[in-house]
Amino acid sequence: QVQLVESGGGLVQAGGSLRLSCAASGSIVSFNAMGWYRQAPGKQRELVASITSGGTATYADTVKGRFTISRDNAKNTVYLQMSSLKPEDTAVYYCNARRRTVLVNYDYWGQGTQVTVSS
Repeated sequence: QVQLVESGGGLVQAGGSLRLSCAASGSIVSFNAMGWYRQAPGKQRELVASITSGGTATYADTVKGRFTISRDNAKNTVYLQMSSLKPEDTAVYYCNARRRTVLVNYDYWGQGTQVTVSS
């Protein structure tokens, strides 16, 4: 079992930047991928960005070119650098750790951090 703790959310004006951090209670190297999801009011949770244990990153089309995901294995921490923020980026952002097996994926979630972008 791993615990994930997000931090770095807050209120920012459109065009501004924030950096989210996700600190894991244990090693993140054992997970196949770490990711950031978000959920806006009345909407489903969606994938924002993910990064594999090998360092390959993928992004949702809506954030490509604006967000950057990174990981520091020594610190067991994953980051999401968000720039050129838009009001539509407003959501609760959740950190995810995924471990894949042949039959099922095991997902671990943080408690979420609120990001609010004002126009």
